[in-house]
Order: sequence, then structure tokens, then C-alpha cells
Amino acid sequence: MGPFTPKEHLHLLVLLISMSILVCDGGKVLVVPMDGSHWVNMDFLIQALHQRGHTVTVLRSSKSWYVKERAPHYGAITVPVSEGFDEDFVNPVIKRLIEAQRSNSSMLNFMGLHAEMFNTMVKAHRITCEMATNIFEDQALMRTLNESRFDLVLTDPCLGTGILLAHFLHLPLVYNVRWITAGEGHFAIAPSPLSYIPLTGLGLSDKITFLDRTKNVLFYLLNEFHQWLRVKPQYQAVCDRYFSPKVDFSELLQAADIWLMRVDFVFEFPRPTMPNVVYMGGFQCVPAKVLPEELELFVESSGEHGVIVMSLGTFVKELPPDMTDEIAAAFAQLPQKIIWRFPGDRLPPALGNNTLLVNWMPQNDLLGHPKVKLFVAHGGTNGIQEAIYHGVPVVGLPIYSDQLDNLVRLRERGAAKILSIATVNRASFLQALQEVLHEPSYSGNMLRLSRLHRDQPMKPLDRALFWIEFVMRHRGAGHLRTESYKLPWFSYYSIDVVLALLTVMFTLTLLVVALVRHLCVTLCCRERKSKKE
Repeated sequence: MGPFTPKEHLHLLVLLISMSILVCDGGKVLVVPMDGSHWVNMDFLIQALHQRGHTVTVLRSSKSWYVKERAPHYGAITVPVSEGFDEDFVNPVIKRLIEAQRSNSSMLNFMGLHAEMFNTMVKAHRITCEMATNIFEDQALMRTLNESRFDLVLTDPCLGTGILLAHFLHLPLVYNVRWITAGEGHFAIAPSPLSYIPLTGLGLSDKITFLDRTKNVLFYLLNEFHQWLRVKPQYQAVCDRYFSPKVDFSELLQAADIWLMRVDFVFEFPRPTMPNVVYMGGFQCVPAKVLPEELELFVESSGEHGVIVMSLGTFVKELPPDMTDEIAAAFAQLPQKIIWRFPGDRLPPALGNNTLLVNWMPQNDLLGHPKVKLFVAHGGTNGIQEAIYHGVPVVGLPIYSDQLDNLVRLRERGAAKILSIATVNRASFLQALQEVLHEPSYSGNMLRLSRLHRDQPMKPLDRALFWIEFVMRHRGAGHLRTESYKLPWFSYYSIDVVLALLTVMFTLTLLVVALVRHLCVTLCCRERKSKKE
């Protein structure tokens, strides 16, 4: 056999590189997800892990809504429960949230909305703690989990089951995170001055007036009250029952090795962060694929006017009939074609010939189509990031949770217009659509955000996968984790140091006063004595 030619050398080198990429030491990952839209992005991450050769096991409840028991890219363990986050849980909550926002009084609107959100989360955490209890009480399941020798736990800390399991199994913990059990994740891990970092739920930007700062502080205290009196006790009860007496749930929550944060600073307002917080905003966004034939024909039929896409996310099944009628009537007056994700049963009577209602849509692929001019959205993180990735401006109809705050971040950058579902009608909706369609600054600003988001040295998904595998290789990332979470609150804010310094200063002041007084008395006595003599 003769020597290799240069071309054959090149082919051999390419083959060896390809084999080195494909052959890897696959890890074993235990995933404890949250249902609904949170599952959509978690599933995308699981598929990527599977493609890298890792074995993924998903722990789901028997009442799971979106998390399927069988899938080609993961195995599943199903935990029997009596309640779950299914349609019976979600739909009544969404209906009550919409009703709360459409009340007449703005103060009652605000109070009712947040009371409903707090009560919903308390119930969700109760269901979660019952599931955790069922897991720990199932000896066969716990034996299976122990014998599986997982390399890490990947969880969404919006609910606490994965946090508890990681501690019980002594496994490294990685978060796919935006929210924790009571609030936004940054507040639990990084310094978050309330003077310029707005809390979720207030719809504030990072340009905060005195009145806004007051609201921010009061709402922060309300969130802390909710966390310490209504949320934490439920998880702490599980810790007290199954762990050693000194285990504190708040410390478990803050002790995760890596926080894969589902935002980036193209979207998020600048704020302090920590070395174990990895930003992977938009990791689920990919170039658009070809649309199904019927949908492509409809889109192409729009001509020069283009297409408007409307979707209100995973959980919102339908809006009140009078609102859908107003929206449909506004759409009917436009020259654009409309694709509206409309899972409701009742068709709006004012529906125009330009509007196509669908039960499901390939949202990412539609937003990436060059004929799509505008996205009408509720403001969920997944949809907002897809709009940024593809450079499509937004008209927002926020309904609950972080949706208003997400849209405020886009509005502050000149890429979105926000309407309130409490007041939206045919005229205001049509005016907002026409403003965003015909004012070039909206599309220009969103295209700028798209360029900024894409201009990164590493894709967000690759960054997330690197850090997950980093934790596998090193059995954690303790060197990146601050120990501040183990400090009591008065030590964290140095209140004990301030009190000690004040005590020293007060003592020194008393000593100086006493010394001066003593000197004055001594001098006076000597003066009197000299006068008598």
C-alpha cells in the first residue's frame, strides 16, 4: 500500500475529527421540570443533551400536561399524584386573572391580580410538596434513583422538587431558571439594589422615580412576606421530615452549582450578577424552517402587505368573547393577512377573510419568515426571545406573571407597543397595530436587538451545554458559588458591623464626655480652692 496523497490525508483528518466529536463520555442527567411553557424550553435543552450522547431521565407526575411519558430523547419516571398542573388547574386561574384585570378600579385590579397570583403559587407549591413526599415515601423509586448513579440534577427552580432531590441524592445541581419558588432568580443569587432594579409585577423600567422606588420596596417586602410565611414553610416541612434538622430550604435553593438564566442583556436591564450565573437567553431560537405547504401558500398570498402573527402562549386557551370580537373586527380592517392561534370553540362573528385561525402554529418558523411584519403576543419569555431573534416588532397584550415586565423591556428599547386587556377595544387595538406597522423605528429597533443578540462568541445553547458538562466533569462548580447565602440577613447587610461600630463610637463619645466633665469639675474645684486661699 503506497503513501497517502495530500487529499487522502485531508479526508483522514476530517474523519478523525468527526469521530472525536461524535464519541464522547455520555453522562446521566436527572431532569425535574415544570410543566407548560417552561417545559417547552426544557425539552429543547433535553434534546440537545441527548444529541450530545447523554442519557436523560425525566421525573414527571401522573397529572403532567405537556411532559409525555414516552419520547425518543428521554426516559421517564412517573410519580402518582392526586393533583397536577393540568388544564383543570390552569384554565380557571387564567380566567380569574383576566377578570381581575378587567375590574373597574385600578387599585382593586392590582390587588386582585396579585392576590390571585400569590394564592395560585401557594397551591402550586402545596401540590409540589405532596409530589416530593410521594417520591421520598416510595422506597422502590428512591432505590432506583440511588442505583441509577446520575451525574447531576437539572431542574426548573420555579418549583422545589428537584432542589430537594438533588440534596437527598448528593448530586450537583444545575438550574434552567428565570423564576424561583417566590420571585425572580437574580434576587436570590446576586446583589439586587431596589433603587434601580425593578421587581417583576410592577411593570417598571430601570429608570425609577422616588414614587416607583417606594412601590418597589413595598412590593419587595410583600414578596418576602409571601416567601417566608406561605411558601418556605411548605418546603421546610419536607426538609424537616426527611433531612437532618439543620437543613434550611432557602440555603438549598441558593446552593445550586450553575444557574442557566433564560435571559441576556440585550433583553434584561443591566444589573449585578455572579460567576455561576450563565446567560442563555434565546437558546431555543433557531433559523426558520420551511412552513407546511398550506401555511406557506397563505403567507405568500399576502403580497406586499405581509403577515401578522398572533399567539397568546401555552396556557391562554381563550379570551372573553367580547374581546375576541373586538380583536377580530380590528384585524378585518387591515390589508395584511393574519395567522391567529385561536384554540377557542366560538368563532368571532366579525372575523375577516384575511384571518386564518389555527389550533397550533410553528411559531419560530413563522416569525422567521420574511413576510411576517408584526407579532401580537402576551409577552411570555419564549415568544419574546423568538421575536428578538428574528427581528419582528411586537404589540403586547400581557395577562399575568412576568409578561408585562417582559414587554416593558422591549418598549424601553423602542421595539414594542403595550395594550391593557382591561381597556383594549377595536379602535385602540387597530391604532396600535397600524402604529407598529407603519412607524419604521419599531422594526428598526427590533432588528438592532436581533443583531446584538446574534453577535456572540458562542451560541447560547452551546454555552448552556458546556456548563452542564463542566459540572458533570468536575462533580459541581463550588469554586464559582458564593458563600453569602449561608450568612444571616443581619450579617449579609453588615448590620452587626454597623451596630458594633456605633457601639464603639457611642462608648468613645461617652468616655470623652465623661473625661471632659471630670476635667471641668477638677478645674472648677481647684479654682474655688485658690479663691478661698
